Amino acid sequence: MPANTPLLFNFICQSPDGYAWFDPKDKLIFANDTFLALFADPPEKGADMSFEALVNWCFENKRGINIETDDIEDWLSYVMGLRRSKQFRLFETDTRDGRWFLFSEQIDQHNFLMVQAKEITEQKQLENQLREAQEELRHLALTDSLTQIANRRCFVDSVEMEMARCEREHFAAAMLAIDIDHFKQVNDTYGHLIGDEALKHVSQIIKNQLRDYDIIGRLGGEEFGVFISNTDREDALALAERIRTAVATQPLKLNDLTVSLTVSIGLTESQQRSCCFANIYHEADVSLYQAKHNGRNQTQVYRPAFG
Repeated sequence: MPANTPLLFNFICQSPDGYAWFDPKDKLIFANDTFLALFADPPEKGADMSFEALVNWCFENKRGINIETDDIEDWLSYVMGLRRSKQFRLFETDTRDGRWFLFSEQIDQHNFLMVQAKEITEQKQLENQLREAQEELRHLALTDSLTQIANRRCFVDSVEMEMARCEREHFAAAMLAIDIDHFKQVNDTYGHLIGDEALKHVSQIIKNQLRDYDIIGRLGGEEFGVFISNTDREDALALAERIRTAVATQPLKLNDLTVSLTVSIGLTESQQRSCCFANIYHEADVSLYQAKHNGRNQTQVYRPAFG
């Protein structure tokens, strides 16, 4: 062992970090107790055991480092391809008891390999908490807080990307603009809390009619948008009618209160003339206005002025 003084040796033996040295043939020539515990405390402190033998001992005893495989030979083949591949190497690994360690491997001029293992469980926990917080912030930034569907920003971005994909792959697509009829009257009659429940109720009904990969969003107020890829006008119209019928036949029920609701829907196809969200939304919105103008609780399909 390349320890120059008894003081250094004592420090390594008592260190909470794991230390080990392997000779040029990858036989263990020294390891402190912390390191040995990471490999399930092999017999006789692992004296003269190869690295592969240490791993096998750990795997068989189901303790120490977490070896996630059913084929230990295949796992070892992969690891041995990385081991000693660089003069200095850093990597992280977890243990079966849930701790995390940062391993460093360094090869000296005589081809001896020194390994240090430093526990980083607290840092990993903080990283996970930060990642979860970032994901929650991202979710909040892209989700309508009331209905828990995509907000306008997220809906627009998602539709733009899907339209580009449909154009590349020559898929038909359609968009629905859906508006709750007489929603102001619902708020005025029953209060805004019931109005909020109506929004959640309608958004759930719409979601129930969609495929997993269809895109739904709340565009603002009582208006929702749905983008359907790989769908022609006939299928899109059938979907719009299923949504309209489902809303009309499934009133909102809260305790002893029953609130009947209907929706008006505007439908347009995604064509070359509708090459961006602004265009396709405008067409769907024009059709929605026509549905409301014609008496509400109906679906209107966009028809260009030129055809």
